[in-house]
Amino acid sequence: MLNFNDESVLDSWNQNADSWITTIENEEIASRKIVTNHAIIDAIISYSPESILDLGCGEGWLTRELTIKGIEAWGVDGVSALIKKAQLMNCGKFLVASYEDIVNNNKIDIKFDAAVCNFSLLGKETVDNLIPSIPSLLKNNQLLFIQTLHPVIGCGELPYIDGWRQELWNGFNSDFKQPAPWYFRKIETWIKLLKSCGFSILECREPINPITQKPASIILIACCC
Repeated sequence: MLNFNDESVLDSWNQNADSWITTIENEEIASRKIVTNHAIIDAIISYSPESILDLGCGEGWLTRELTIKGIEAWGVDGVSALIKKAQLMNCGKFLVASYEDIVNNNKIDIKFDAAVCNFSLLGKETVDNLIPSIPSLLKNNQLLFIQTLHPVIGCGELPYIDGWRQELWNGFNSDFKQPAPWYFRKIETWIKLLKSCGFSILECREPINPITQKPASIILIACCC
């Protein structure tokens, strides 16, 4: 079994931050361009939130896009190099905050109509602790959008069981310093986690890659009401 844990997730992203920024600037991830970027924006816009918190915002592309569309968007991430890059773009509001900061240190002191986690729920315990705290960040316990790898794609040839996996960055042009660990969850596990935290699932969307004709991601839209 891979010797990964939640601490190693943040450590990897701190080391790979510059390479990730280059990857995004060079548009190296085809599925983002043709499927998943538009999919999460369309999902959010369809519910018309006036404000949103982008949890694990990375270099801030989604926060900026939502700001341009007239939504008050805040982006938070635990990797300071990514937040510094986001702030340089002068579009959207950004804050350095890990999930532990949000859960344990009340780092976010305002409330939003919605929260979004776009390919940013990578850990085990950190995610299990974050999801129950999200309703406290929302006005009237409103909406949560989660986009993550579809299990059909994310599982690959490995057994369909929850567990740690690693991103080796194969096929990327940028020079990543080390593999990035992430925790794979079955669809059943995502549903159980959300329900255990008081969320009701409103929709499950499966954006299809028009080239491969396979699901590029899964988007869960939930509310806590």
